[in-house]
Amino acid sequence: MRVMALDVGTKNIGVAVSDETATIAQGRECVRRSGDAPAVERIRSIAEEYNVERIVVGFPVNMDGTIGERARDSRDFASLLAREIGVPVMLWDERLSTKEAEDIMIKADVSRKKRKAAIDRLAAQIILQNYLDSRKAGGG
Repeated sequence: MRVMALDVGTKNIGVAVSDETATIAQGRECVRRSGDAPAVERIRSIAEEYNVERIVVGFPVNMDGTIGERARDSRDFASLLAREIGVPVMLWDERLSTKEAEDIMIKADVSRKKRKAAIDRLAAQIILQNYLDSRKAGGG
C-alpha cells in the first residue's frame, strides 16, 4: 500500500510518496498552490500515478496544542481532498517538520536558494516517514 503525505502551505504543497511496502518515504515534488482546484488536480494525478491508498496531510498544530490559521487551512484542504479524490485522508501532527527539514539542509550545506526550492518536499517526506514509522510501532 502506498501512502502520500502533503506539507500544505499557502504558496506550495510538498508531496512525498512511500514505496509499495509503506516503509520508506520519498520526496516527489512541490505543487504550486495558485488555487485549490489546480492543486487538487495535480495531487489527484500523482495519487493515481502511484496508486496511493491513503493521504496524510501535515497538521501544524501550535506548540501549545492550539489550532491556528495554518492548521485550519490544512484541515480545510484535507477535507477538500477527501471529497475530491476519494481515498482516505487523515491529518498528522507535524509541528516541527519544516524546521527539521531546514536544519537538515543547513547541515548538508545546501544554499539558501536551493533550500527554498526543496524545503516543502523534504518536509512532506519527514511527515510521511514519521507516519510510516509510527504505524510500524503500532501507533497509526
